[in-house]
Amino acid sequence: MGTGEGPQISELRELIARWTPGDGYHQTAISSLYLIRYSCSSTPESQILSPSFGICAQGHGEIVLGEEIYSFAAGDHRVNSVELPISSRILDATSTKPCLGLRLCFDPAGIAPLIEEARLTAPPDCPSERGLYVSPTPPALLDAVLRLVRLLLSPVEIPVLAPMIEREILFRLLLEKGSAVLYRMAQAESQPQRIAVAIVWLRKHLHEAFRIDDLARQAGMSASSFHQWFREITGMSPLQYQKQLRLQEARSILRNERKDVGTVSRCVGYASSSQFSREYSRLFGTPPVSELSKGNSPKAGPDSAV
Repeated sequence: MGTGEGPQISELRELIARWTPGDGYHQTAISSLYLIRYSCSSTPESQILSPSFGICAQGHGEIVLGEEIYSFAAGDHRVNSVELPISSRILDATSTKPCLGLRLCFDPAGIAPLIEEARLTAPPDCPSERGLYVSPTPPALLDAVLRLVRLLLSPVEIPVLAPMIEREILFRLLLEKGSAVLYRMAQAESQPQRIAVAIVWLRKHLHEAFRIDDLARQAGMSASSFHQWFREITGMSPLQYQKQLRLQEARSILRNERKDVGTVSRCVGYASSSQFSREYSRLFGTPPVSELSKGNSPKAGPDSAV
């Protein structure tokens, strides 16, 4: 995809390069804004992507959600409206031409008031109900992104101007063809919003066993409808989703708290350490015991996707 090289993308690339002296995921003086640099290609990395907007300023890569592959290149942006377990990888990056991008987090609760205030009408529903899309970035949206990143050069302006520009970015996302993803999440009692409630519950209770019927009841849906909509939005079943949450949490504990494998498997809800090890190895490509000898790595962070 990609919109190609242009003055806006060129400036954005230069600004990101200026504020990312090394590889990894860099938090900025704007609390919701992160800048990203990777100077080598990567193998697929599994992670949890929280609701956010991301844009690629240089390079290209892939995001895998369920069985779908989303390719991105310079000038493309990504939006996801719910927490999604994804796999992503950077392609063909080098030290002289690294992959550069940014990520802006947002609260989905802010979408509905903005739609109401601007009296926006929803675009025609897109064929897919997925909670993620990738699209070329229009000039007006790029302009708002550039103004936000430029604020890093004028810290005194950040407290006043950053919230205004962030709101503008969300507004401009709502004007896009792909914004049905955001509109559906903003509709009270909509099926996607009900699924979002279930996702929050799974996130908070990832170590607990659950029955689909009970979770569907919490969401106010029938079991069959709940299962169908959950798979439509996340690309996987509720049980697969929970398993990815558990394994992501386990990797974080192993790397940051240095607990033994058996303790970690129990912490995230596994009754069997051997089953935990098998599923961990299948998702991440290495056994959990190998994490104990690793330090933190730029590619290992939970939010390394552009």
